[in-house]
Amino acid sequence: RKTHKGRRKVACIGSWHPARIGWSVARAGQKGYFHRTELNKKIYRIGDAAKKLDGSFEHSNACCESDGTQKSITPMGGFPHYGIVNEDYIMIKGCCVGVKKRVLTLRKSLLNQTSRNALEEINLKFIDTSSKFGHGRFQTADEKSKYMGLLKKDLTKEAAAAASK
Repeated sequence: RKTHKGRRKVACIGSWHPARIGWSVARAGQKGYFHRTELNKKIYRIGDAAKKLDGSFEHSNACCESDGTQKSITPMGGFPHYGIVNEDYIMIKGCCVGVKKRVLTLRKSLLNQTSRNALEEINLKFIDTSSKFGHGRFQTADEKSKYMGLLKKDLTKEAAAAASK
């Protein structure tokens, strides 16, 4: 058989010397569809769910010490291509591989973290919950309604509610 040693792999995996495979050579591993593993991610916050066990919603899981605004972790209008976060969440520094809603495995590092950057104390002062579509200006819907005042859509909602009664 021609495909005795496999077909779905890179043919040339590097030069003769150095006599080892480089880190940049594409090999089968943990970057695939089912196993995405990230190392050395700095965890900023592990947050509670907005939706409680009794079915009620509590919109205060994005509060910080210096920002006293009661708001949810979901930005106004939801996360692009994801939606509203109702469950527990984890906030990490930087980005993570894969598309939205894809399972990602975070594991503890095998080495002890000794760098000053890894050992620093994390103190979040502010979490931005403005809209991620376009130029978000407001952190909450209440803040937007206070700034914008009474809008035409609010008047039509009130008129429809009065007509239905």
